[in-house]
This record gives sequence, C-alpha cells and structure tokens, in this order.
Amino acid sequence: MQRLLLNSYNQPMDKEKYIDLHVHTTYSDGNFSPKEVIKYCKKVNVVAVGITDHDTTDGIKEAVEEGKKEGIEVIPGVELSAEYEESTEGEVHILGYYIDYEDKFLQQKLELFRKARQERAYKIIEKLRSLNVFLDEEEVFKNKNSAQSIGRLHFARLMVEKKITSSIKEAFELYLGYNRPAYVPKVKLKLQEAISMIVQSKGVPVLAHPYFGICIDSKTIKKFISYGIKGIEVYHSKHHKNVVEELTNLAEKYGLIITGGSDCHGTVDSSTPLLGSMKISYSILEQLKKYKEKCENVKDFCLTDN
Repeated sequence: MQRLLLNSYNQPMDKEKYIDLHVHTTYSDGNFSPKEVIKYCKKVNVVAVGITDHDTTDGIKEAVEEGKKEGIEVIPGVELSAEYEESTEGEVHILGYYIDYEDKFLQQKLELFRKARQERAYKIIEKLRSLNVFLDEEEVFKNKNSAQSIGRLHFARLMVEKKITSSIKEAFELYLGYNRPAYVPKVKLKLQEAISMIVQSKGVPVLAHPYFGICIDSKTIKKFISYGIKGIEVYHSKHHKNVVEELTNLAEKYGLIITGGSDCHGTVDSSTPLLGSMKISYSILEQLKKYKEKCENVKDFCLTDN
C-alpha cells in the first residue's frame, strides 16, 4: 500500500470538515462514477471518502487520481458479502479499509466473485422471464464498468426505467428482495474467509451496517471479534440515534475502531444522494489511520492484537 494514501492533504480539519467512508460507484451498483463521487464530495464539503464497491476495486485508481486534483482524500476499500445464518438475509457485509488494492491474491479472489455475480444475473433474467418480465440482456449489462460486479440494484433501476415498477423499492418488494420470486442468492464467502482476504491485503476489516439485517449484542460482537473483526460501522444512514449510542458503547467496551459512512449509491429513485448527508467527524478517520499505521510498523500485520 502506498503510504501517501494514509496521509491527509494538509487541510485544516475544523468542525466543519466531514468524511464518508462508505460509498459505491459505477464500478459496482452506484450511479456516480469515481470522478463524480469526488466532485460531489467537493460540493458537499466532504474532505475524505472511502470507495467501497462490492467485490471490486477497479474504481479506486480513478478516484485517487481525481482526489489529488480536487484535494479530496481517498480511502481505498472494498465491501464483501459473507455467510451469516443469523442475518435476515443469511449474510453480513464486511468492509475492508486501506487495502492494497493491487494485491494479486485479492484480485484473483475478487475475479471469482465477479464471475459468480454475472452468472447470478443471468439466473435473475430467467426468473423474471418466467414472471413475464422481459429485460434485454444487453441493457442489463450495458455499463461496461458495473457489468463485472452486477447486482440487484442494476435490475431495479432498469425496471423503473422500463416502467415495470414505479420505484426501486417496489422492484425489490415485488421481485428482487429476499425470498421474492426473482431472488437469486449471491455466492458468498465464509465469514472468516472474507475477513482473512482483507487482512492478507493489509486492510482493516470492519463490520458494515450492523443493524441492517442482524441483531447486535455483546455475544454477537465477541463472536465477530473472534473471527478477526477490528472495527464496526457505527454511523450509517440507516442507524438511528439510539442505535449509534448502543453501537458506540459496544465498540468502546470491546476496543473496536468506530467508522461511519452513508452507503451512498448515487441517486436512488431520483432522490438526493446520501453522500454528505451525514456529518461524520474527520477524527473518526484519524483513529482508523492510527490503527493502520500501527499495523504497518509490526512485522506481521495485526491479525491477533485484540
């Protein structure tokens, strides 16, 4: 990992400077290109952004280059899906921060999951056809960037565009959501494997949006820690104030890094982008940096320091 990605751009970090560590681009299921993400950060006074696309790191380089031009700090990341039976959808998401996104092992693994996503997309197309919903394959895969990491949100957007459904929410409720008639599960990693992939690529594994699909308590947190989780996404666009307080207490009790992000996918149903809507202090990022830098100063990356 290039150390320059750990450094800020020497901007004075006053109380009006904010971060967003969970943003998706057109390289997965967002509809902002990496350049557009950076430009929007500038517009809404977000000084540091985490690029965390699903199963791909292809948008990071573009974001880093644009970030240098605009004075926006870019945190290279990824979001992985892992099996977890106690979740309402049988999975949890793991964020990896400050990964070496050029790591060969990581890229080989991600390529396997991108191929699995494409196979899943064809299965969704067939299921929709059986329901008399016809989507052209070329239109489904029209975005050359996101085609490699295609997900249900791509289908939902196209269904709205074709006036098959009135909204993305309706597309999920009627067809694409968990246990709905066109639902096809993703190929998922074992939880320990997802965390190990991030650690092996010199990244910091963080449990994403804990209150979105799973119930978090001390017992659950200790289980994730035993698997190697180092942080928890306390601040998220779907976390209410009482949830933030509860997660903060758990993180502090068990010595976990606190992170936060909007989980922005660009404009959804023509809504205002979530990027910049959360006022997450730059001090949150500083703690993540301290942990990463500490790990870089030991021979073996922080695998068992909890």
